Amino acid sequence: MRILSGIKPTGRPHIGNYLGAMRQHIELQNEGHECLYFVADYHALTTIRDGETLKEYRRGVVLDYLALGLDPNKVTLFYQSDVPEHAELQWILSTVTNPGLLERAHAWKDSVEKGKRDINAGLFMYPVLMAADILIYQSDFVPVGKDQKQHVEIARDIAIAFNNFYGETFKLPQDKIEKEVETVLGTDGQKMSKSYNNTISIFADEAEIKKQVMGIKTASIDLKDAMPIKDDIILSLYKQFSTPKELQELEAKYSDGGFGYGNAKKALLEKLLSFFEDAKIKRAKLESSKEIEIIMEAGAKKASKLAWQTMEKVYKKTGLR
Repeated sequence: MRILSGIKPTGRPHIGNYLGAMRQHIELQNEGHECLYFVADYHALTTIRDGETLKEYRRGVVLDYLALGLDPNKVTLFYQSDVPEHAELQWILSTVTNPGLLERAHAWKDSVEKGKRDINAGLFMYPVLMAADILIYQSDFVPVGKDQKQHVEIARDIAIAFNNFYGETFKLPQDKIEKEVETVLGTDGQKMSKSYNNTISIFADEAEIKKQVMGIKTASIDLKDAMPIKDDIILSLYKQFSTPKELQELEAKYSDGGFGYGNAKKALLEKLLSFFEDAKIKRAKLESSKEIEIIMEAGAKKASKLAWQTMEKVYKKTGLR
């Protein structure tokens, strides 16, 4: 199976990113699939307006993935803009895409309904570029969070439209969602997102991570009383980084009373610092390495060959060649 997924470079990763996508990406490399992962820098242009910032974020997300265990010998890792056929295919696909399909996209609808001033045509066309990203590699599966499922559905709709006009050209992709972590709760109980300022960072310094963890919203109960287990943010996060036995032990302390949320937060903090300790050390070593550029150049060459195989079909079907 060919697996394709994009990583948008919009800043430092948080544990919601890790649980919702990064962990799955890394695990898939060991399951015998052909995995292509790209840094979605074209997509980032809808919100990032400073070139130096985008350069930093682009390289940073590669460092993050390599530090967390992504192996460039097992996957194809590349920058989206190093394969300009993504943008070319986007235009071709836009000519068979009904505007109503794009108007129903969650990100666009949300921005319009909230009256955001910074919305742009790039945001409107975002799903078409995402469709191009997926379809150009004839992807079988696309690992996404629950909130991105609609984009895969739109990619399928666009592929069907193109195939109906020009004949069988694109494979119809399927989404791949980890059910257990469809939505990762942030420190305020909403979905963890930079937009809500409710995240817990992976590679920030210990003091910042501690501040984020200690700021988790909790119920107001007396210290001597038992703490409710259901829908508890701390436990929901602790579960993802602990063994079943460790989780059971923490839940027992909740039920016994006299434990307190302060101690629960400390337990979560210790677990997170321990879990990501090796990755932080590895990232620091990679920071000044030239290995990153070599990896990304090699990945772009491999991706370009695959992209051209599809584009040759598209050119032939549309009459552009």
